[in-house]
Amino acid sequence: MTEALTVVQSQLSMVAALEAVQRAAFPTLAAAERITAAHYAEHIRRFPEGQLAVVNAAGEVVACSTDFRTSAINVAHCEHRYMDAVADNWLHHHDPQGEWLYGADIGVLPAYRRRGIARRLYAARRAVIRRLNLRGHMAGGLLTGFGAYKTAMSVEAYVAHVMAGEIFDPTVSVQLRCGFTVHGVIQQYVHDPGCDGKAAFLLWHNPDYVPARHQDVS
Repeated sequence: MTEALTVVQSQLSMVAALEAVQRAAFPTLAAAERITAAHYAEHIRRFPEGQLAVVNAAGEVVACSTDFRTSAINVAHCEHRYMDAVADNWLHHHDPQGEWLYGADIGVLPAYRRRGIARRLYAARRAVIRRLNLRGHMAGGLLTGFGAYKTAMSVEAYVAHVMAGEIFDPTVSVQLRCGFTVHGVIQQYVHDPGCDGKAAFLLWHNPDYVPARHQDVS
């Protein structure tokens, strides 16, 4: 039988478990860039609708998602550092009126990978986007497979191969299958040798978005 897994809104009682998922999911990420229990607690207080967790039948957290709203990231000029965007993981830059949902993080316990959990979290994020009438979803997709190719090709060539389906990237290939499109390469996104610090700048546009001037204000 397939184990029952449920997407829920993250709760303050989960913050230690959320930190454990972060550590297990990103073992090569610099310790200073990992999300801690204290960070997760602040996220839940600041923007509860954007914090999601996946729990198994026993109520154990096996995956999680961190998001915030923004209008500050330039879609045309995507270079930025992850830690700047997320205010050193405190989400102090969350804008309650922001037009985009920024996908700060998705982490899945290694034992629960390849079960479609990331797809379910992306679907849940898009439900939030539609409910809040946001323009769409933006994210820096860590090029987690690039470290093995960096001596053989440029990051731009690697991304082209990933987009063509000729190379499977453990993170970005999944995101492309979930409907994202690549709008550039972020050269200095994180301190992580697995991706050589690089990420793809990804966008998903909300097909149901209604500009404010067209909304019914009656």
